[in-house]
Amino acid sequence: MKNVLITGATGGIGSSILKLFYDNNYNICATGTNIDKLNEIELYYKGKVKCIQSNLNDEFQLENLVQKSNEYYGSTDILINNAGITRDNLFLRMKDDEWNEVINVNLNSNFKLTKHILKGMIKSRWGRIVNISSDAAKIGNAGQANYVASKSAIEGLTRTLANEVAARGITVNCVSPGFVNTEILATVDEKTLQNMVERIPLGRIGSIDEIASAVYFLSSEESAYITGQVLHVNGGLTM
Repeated sequence: MKNVLITGATGGIGSSILKLFYDNNYNICATGTNIDKLNEIELYYKGKVKCIQSNLNDEFQLENLVQKSNEYYGSTDILINNAGITRDNLFLRMKDDEWNEVINVNLNSNFKLTKHILKGMIKSRWGRIVNISSDAAKIGNAGQANYVASKSAIEGLTRTLANEVAARGITVNCVSPGFVNTEILATVDEKTLQNMVERIPLGRIGSIDEIASAVYFLSSEESAYITGQVLHVNGGLTM
């Protein structure tokens, strides 16, 4: 059975990804910063999911995450880089720490964690890496220069890394969600939400399970001939 490491596992999309892998009997390590939610996950899954609290912005905690996950199941076969944050502000008002924090969590920690995990994949000559981007990287949302920059960079990193490790039996792909029904969307007022829906050809907001299904497919044997791709799961919002 394959071993899976999922970052950002306490959020909406992360929790759905976790459940799908659990339902298909994978060994799972889940990480996030919210210890209460991580404890709830371990309780809900009756100890069959190993949870590790980790701030990916902290080099020591990141290395500890890799070490502990290896102690639980051995090397990681599938890495889901799902963790991400937003610190929105208009470009001219954006503070340095708002820019740096988003770039560090969304991009730099992705680079560092992947680098650690990749060594084991190369040794076993098999691996799946799935990064989570956003349609914001293609659209360019006002007030999200830091977030859009980080997600655009993730897509470029995905293509480049896919080129470098393909010969080792490792695929690297990216899932780019559009408007998805998460806790963040619940804060959007009704009029704005309706305007968003009108822009989507399929005429509805996506579900977290639809994103999770795309991630699961790109982690499977069936996706072995797919690498370096950005899969847009967005109801046709961008084409």
